[in-house]
Amino acid sequence: MLQAIIGALCGLGVFFILADIRRIPHMKTSGAAMNLSKNQKGKSRGLDIWLGGFATWLSKYMRINEYKRIQLESDLKTAGLDLSPERFKADAIIKASLVGIFTIPVLFIFPLLCPVILFMAIFLYSREMKSVGIRIKVKRERIEYELPRLVFTIDKTLKHNRDVLYMLESYAKNAGAEMKHELDITAADMRSGNYEVALTRLEARVGSAMMSDVCRGLIGILRGDDTAMYWASLLLKFNDIQRQQLRLGAQKVPRKVKRLSMCLLFCFMLIYVVVIVAQIMSSLGILFS
Repeated sequence: MLQAIIGALCGLGVFFILADIRRIPHMKTSGAAMNLSKNQKGKSRGLDIWLGGFATWLSKYMRINEYKRIQLESDLKTAGLDLSPERFKADAIIKASLVGIFTIPVLFIFPLLCPVILFMAIFLYSREMKSVGIRIKVKRERIEYELPRLVFTIDKTLKHNRDVLYMLESYAKNAGAEMKHELDITAADMRSGNYEVALTRLEARVGSAMMSDVCRGLIGILRGDDTAMYWASLLLKFNDIQRQQLRLGAQKVPRKVKRLSMCLLFCFMLIYVVVIVAQIMSSLGILFS
């Protein structure tokens, strides 16, 4: 045991000496650099920084099918992740391997747990690969939730102003984070290029049928069409969709309340059971004393 501790301390000392010789930056320095590169959108965790080096090294040897690579690259851009497809996949492999490596010591201690750990590693890899789709879905839902308000703003502004850029910039000031980000990109595209192309890119980035209807109406305004009836009907359609979504959300609440009520009932019953068992044990102690 003493030899193992001495070996571990010597290995740690050699690591720090080599790190100083190779001028490897400290964890805080690396974290600050990563946070600056992400435009202060979120703080990097120590584990992500530590695993990032392994993932970067592994990504150099990753080979992805060209079609899947293009699709994954598009999804990463839509989700707002500044990563290459190879790096993203390498991250998922490294995190899954970090769990799967525990099968080696468990194999000698308790072999029956090895399949469980392997299953956890596979599950973690699958979840990491699906995380992009989940982020895109959440982002799309948040944008779609704001679209009825955007359509209402356009419908009212259209009566006295047909400037599409003005409409989008005015709404972006009070929009949510996801919607504001997309509208800011679209406004920048409009200022530097063609308006219709900018709206087409917005439609492609969001990938929502509701956003497609909005972009189609905005393109109609640019072409000089009379779209007053279109926006009025679109507003009614979006309000109906929003009411249906709220109704579905309200229907899920009772099931959650029932689960919480059952947990609360179980806790109350557990309190009584513990008290009764404690009293029985104390009575048995008196009887046999």
